[in-house]
Amino acid sequence: MSTYTSTLGGERHRFDSLARLLAAASPERSGDRLAGLAASSARERVAARWALAEVPLAAFLTEPVVPYETDDVTRLILDTHDPVAFAPVAGMTVGELREWLLSEAADAEALAAVSPGLTPEMVAAVSKLMGNADLVAVARKVRVVTAFRSTIGLPGRLATRLQPNHPTDDPAGVAAALLDGLLLGSGDAVIGINPATDSPRAVRDLLELLDGVITRYAIPTQSCVLCHVTTSVDLMERGAPVDLVFQSIAGTQAANASFGVTLGLLDEAYEAARGLDRGTVGENVMYFETGQGSALSAGAHHGVDQQTVEARAYAVARRYDPLLVNTVVGFIGPEYLYDGRQILRAALEDHFCGKLLGLPMGLDICYTNHADADDDDVATMLTMLGVAGASFVICTPGGDDIMLNYQSASYHDALYLREVLGLRPAPEFEAWLGSIGLLDERGAIREVTAHPLTDIGRELAA
Repeated sequence: MSTYTSTLGGERHRFDSLARLLAAASPERSGDRLAGLAASSARERVAARWALAEVPLAAFLTEPVVPYETDDVTRLILDTHDPVAFAPVAGMTVGELREWLLSEAADAEALAAVSPGLTPEMVAAVSKLMGNADLVAVARKVRVVTAFRSTIGLPGRLATRLQPNHPTDDPAGVAAALLDGLLLGSGDAVIGINPATDSPRAVRDLLELLDGVITRYAIPTQSCVLCHVTTSVDLMERGAPVDLVFQSIAGTQAANASFGVTLGLLDEAYEAARGLDRGTVGENVMYFETGQGSALSAGAHHGVDQQTVEARAYAVARRYDPLLVNTVVGFIGPEYLYDGRQILRAALEDHFCGKLLGLPMGLDICYTNHADADDDDVATMLTMLGVAGASFVICTPGGDDIMLNYQSASYHDALYLREVLGLRPAPEFEAWLGSIGLLDERGAIREVTAHPLTDIGRELAA
């Protein structure tokens, strides 16, 4: 195991492993402090960044931060590494990679070509040397396009997940939130429900509800009930209308085990969903959620800082060529991301790392009610991530999820972002909105007091 040193202001700093160096170089966050991994001072943090800038990228291929022998995520990262794609940057240090990423030479084509050669630890490392504006500038250049019934990630587009959760999965309550979102132009990424229970019967009821609405109104989108992957596999075998398979994932084998999931199980679900052939314009069938702090909360971080472990989860995601990946950036709570500043930084890091690794990254721009954050922080994050080119954002009625009890972006927030940045929905969904009279002559959502879609609410309430 290598030792890394740096001298700052006459004081010599020593870091006994690459994992320790990465942790010390991380921006301040409460989760790393809780884990005993944070730099002891601002001076040590700067010294760690100086040392990290000099680390060759090739070192990440020979010194894994989690042992190869005991962790299947590490094996996945190293066994699938593409040396041909890596070749253009193979001789660079972390600092030199930063300079290249910010240069004109690193355009969309160059970034797409090098992506399979980058490991999560490499992109996590370079993110620690970048300011917020740097993370925005680079992520904005990356384009990742995926499709199922709508196409996600095209230039000039911002998709949304319509999240009509209800504390008891009541059909009338779900229908009210669903109708609200559709009338405000939300739902082109996915209509996704977090079920109040993971019982197969309840999940199937919700799947059939969403499938009925999508089919009846010919909505070019996809549904997902965010149950455990084993429930999805069981329901697919029983003929349920499953569009996307969902699973929360993390960056170590042990953390994934805490979710009750293995790579083999994800393989099985992926093949089953592909076999249903329910897409119309594409065949990306997986949906993953992640979040900084999940490995630490499971006691499965192996002494690695929470942002680097989060980036490792993206290696799991890209194995399955997903339609959607989002970081639920402030959901776990202030123990891991204390306030609006830390949540913003984590959001920009996650989006940058995911995009650079080739993923269609979106965000649940959110906070829990005991965090030091508010709706102004949501607006700031939403705007910055819109500029950075996020593929999609999650939207809830009024920005308040009454089932999961946290604050997020609203359907109106997505309309704001599309308007101020000149962004539009996914093309298939935009055409559908126009065909049913919900777009005005400028292409903006038209205010309506009555519309045939309101039949959804009346029928399900009855």
